[in-house]
Amino acid sequence: MDSGLYAAYTGLLARTQALDTAANNLANAGTVGFRAQRDYFRSALAGIDEETSASQVGGAVNNFGVLGGNVIDQSQGAVTATGNPLDLALNGPGFFAIQTSQGVQYTRDGGFTHSGTGVLQTAQGEPVLDAIGQPITIPTGTINVGPDGSISVTTAEGSAIAGKVGVFGFTTDTALIALGTNRFAAPVGAQPTVVDAAVEQGSLEGANLDTVHGTMQLILVQRQAEMMQKALSVFNNDFDKTAAEELGRV
Repeated sequence: MDSGLYAAYTGLLARTQALDTAANNLANAGTVGFRAQRDYFRSALAGIDEETSASQVGGAVNNFGVLGGNVIDQSQGAVTATGNPLDLALNGPGFFAIQTSQGVQYTRDGGFTHSGTGVLQTAQGEPVLDAIGQPITIPTGTINVGPDGSISVTTAEGSAIAGKVGVFGFTTDTALIALGTNRFAAPVGAQPTVVDAAVEQGSLEGANLDTVHGTMQLILVQRQAEMMQKALSVFNNDFDKTAAEELGRV
């Protein structure tokens, strides 16, 4: 059988999956701290037994790649000033750590508030952790956050350090698990380390994907999927019809 059929099928499968990724990226172009996902490809029959891989059909299929999954784009997003003293943006690698009901999660969304008892928290009420994994309590007063994440509070009695926001990073080969739009979890066994990222007070980091690029990528992938669908239709229908008609004459 002509391997073009396999090329069309694997191409359509890969482009359909990539279309979902592109659509999700574009939908979150306005989400604070969002990290776009990029596609990577693998062989269609990767991981199967040696006998199947060596077959003619297996070889034909495996000559064409399918979408293997997504990796998180860790590039920097644009930082926008908000004027809110508890809005924090990161310039450089790393994540804020927050304590959730599902365990510690990591985010670049620094839109924080403080609870009635002064605990620094997310908009959902989850405590933000310091460098040793403990919640941070901020007393009433004028808040100033330094580039190293140190939080100082000025009151009528003077100024004092209330804590330090933890910024954590992972090795380049760590595959973080995406949870929702701008949350991540560390895989089992991964150990985060404290990193030196510049913390910018009164600002938030946007998504690292702009709407123009996201729209162009979505249109490109959609057109590629349509072409693969047309090619598959040609191989699956038109060629079979022609073969049936010609064989009858022979």
